[in-house]
Amino acid sequence: MASRKIIQKLDSLLSLEKGTIHKEPGGKITICLVYPNTYHTGMSNLGFQGIYRLLNDRPDVVCERAFLPDDEDMEDYVRTDTEIFSLESRKALNRFQIVAFSVSFENDYPHIVKIMEMSRIPLRSSERTDLHPLMIAGGVCTSFNPEPIADFFNICFIGEAEEMLPEFIETYKTSRSRRDLYNHAISIEGLYIPAFYDIRYTHNGKIAEATTLNGAPEMVRRRFVKDLASHPFGQSIVTPSTEFSNMHLLEAMRGCPWSCRFCVTGYVNRPVRKKEPALLRKEIHNALSSTARVGLIGPSLTDYPHVQEILCIDGVDFSITSLRASPKSADLIRFLKKHKSVSIAPEAGTERLRRVIDKRITEADIIETSRRILSEGVENLRLYFIIGLPTENDDDPEGIISLVKKIREAITQGNIVLTLSTFVPKPFTPFQWHPMERVDIVKHRLKSIKKALIPIRGVKVFHDIPKYAYMQGLFSRGDRRVSKVLEEMVRNRGDWQKACKSAGVEADFYLFRQRDFPERLPWDFIDNAVSKEKLWTEYQKALAEEKPREP
Repeated sequence: MASRKIIQKLDSLLSLEKGTIHKEPGGKITICLVYPNTYHTGMSNLGFQGIYRLLNDRPDVVCERAFLPDDEDMEDYVRTDTEIFSLESRKALNRFQIVAFSVSFENDYPHIVKIMEMSRIPLRSSERTDLHPLMIAGGVCTSFNPEPIADFFNICFIGEAEEMLPEFIETYKTSRSRRDLYNHAISIEGLYIPAFYDIRYTHNGKIAEATTLNGAPEMVRRRFVKDLASHPFGQSIVTPSTEFSNMHLLEAMRGCPWSCRFCVTGYVNRPVRKKEPALLRKEIHNALSSTARVGLIGPSLTDYPHVQEILCIDGVDFSITSLRASPKSADLIRFLKKHKSVSIAPEAGTERLRRVIDKRITEADIIETSRRILSEGVENLRLYFIIGLPTENDDDPEGIISLVKKIREAITQGNIVLTLSTFVPKPFTPFQWHPMERVDIVKHRLKSIKKALIPIRGVKVFHDIPKYAYMQGLFSRGDRRVSKVLEEMVRNRGDWQKACKSAGVEADFYLFRQRDFPERLPWDFIDNAVSKEKLWTEYQKALAEEKPREP
């Protein structure tokens, strides 16, 4: 039984929410939507909130929420042998008909295992019967490579859920058994049933073939919504207990027109779709009934054609995501007077490396945009860089140092905050074949940048923990054998390197091996509307930029 402390905390979280949905379960399909991280993180995710609203808009469904307990609460859960349960009705996960995981980040994979273990749900689908909940998964991660967690789920959703999730619910309602559901679900575009695919490997560990069973398609086509206006999708709950405190998040556009070679968003979320300003205005008006704070979401809001028109709406305290380094971005700052922090992402410190990743901005763009942002009185300019990019050499970290110094020389007011991340190759990008940089080299470059910039007034440097970036790299391009690592991580207190040894999985095979074009990649069964040949061509173009151009 849950302790009083756990109950009081969850009651407190619910009491602070506006827009919570409570429904009677009688005669309805019961679904628990799970975010495999804490409440604070999960409720900051627009996709998670959108699915919660999408399901509860149906009269035949009651959807509740569950999360990974906070670190400070985990001891109480373990001490009292408390199962994970839903916020709304406090019902244990294993008593729902469907448990749906929304997965946005590979490093949350171990949390999936932990939540299922704490919920007393057998981990692998082969170990469960029709008496157990149907386990389904969707989100960004399942859309580009569900294989490391595929054996844990009955069905994975490939792509955007607005159309295929209602189709799935209708199929579920008319199915007589789990097997009957599978047989009908394979006809729904975007649904992937891992049990219907038999993966075999060669003697050297590569994938030899994937055999389909029971009439499953050889290729699963990623599902996407052609018109954002045709499927209302958005936040329903506003709360102070998130990263975006008391803010209503609204999607202005989906997909990015730039397709930088390292970024999965530019490839998996194609095509670019933009909301008409009238629809966005209506959504903003509805949001104002619960809060004056509105966050506009989009991977490249600088390229949303109506952004200035929207930001001029009176009575709204707008927040926007990272801007592109361009004069157009700098022009937007005057509409965001309350903004204490603005982010731009140069990604690389030299012109050569920005050409490699196809980041089509110049040093002059970065310096001038930074100068104009800080001159508008913004307290913190956040600059995002990636360390360990393909073809990176010792000159490139020096380029980051030089660039930051030039920005500081151009304007002395405000703070410059650097965030340095380790490069992780992603499926469906031109760098999906490329090895990660060795950890000792990455650590050396991170240390050298921090050492050079810390003494400069008004400059702060933060960076990720490399070992977690390499864990992400393992899960990002892993196949089904990596699921053994996830199981072992629970026994090894989250240490993925020890878990690899326990599971007999060679991490270097996934992290540091150069792949070639003919190799069958774990995610090659997904039709993502961008050909493997096109990605390979882009990869070769990137490698051709390795040498500096002649003046």
